[in-house]
Amino acid sequence: MLDRAIGRRDSLTALLLPLADRNLLLPNVAVAELIDYLPGEPVLGAPRWHLGMIEWRNLRLPLVSFEAASGGEAVIGERARIVVLNALGETSMRFIAVLIQHVPRSCRVDSQLSYVDVPLKPLEMAAVQVGETVARVPDLAALENLLHSAL
Repeated sequence: MLDRAIGRRDSLTALLLPLADRNLLLPNVAVAELIDYLPGEPVLGAPRWHLGMIEWRNLRLPLVSFEAASGGEAVIGERARIVVLNALGETSMRFIAVLIQHVPRSCRVDSQLSYVDVPLKPLEMAAVQVGETVARVPDLAALENLLHSAL
């Protein structure tokens, strides 16, 4: 995904999104907005990774724990935030809200990303070295499809 986002450019601005157990790396254009954490309105029968629905700009968005959706546990830390992602358009969803644990960090990445050979969890496409941090590249299309099939 980042390779395609970089394309013909030399580099792009990306965001490191801190989760409880890892960092995700996304191009900054994938992020619509960062908002303060607010608990989601529960949805009857929803999977444990679906943390409910939140209101954002007069829209109801599904709030997702990426950790739980990829086989871990949902964690809501004291500095939790929500990052609103632009959906890729493979479903009728326009935005997805993802729980993160702190304010994202901006970084520059280029086409010479160093891939790291570590075990990947579901919904992860790759692991890359960004400075001192190993970050995971999420499969947003798979996340969007997972949400679409669950709702």
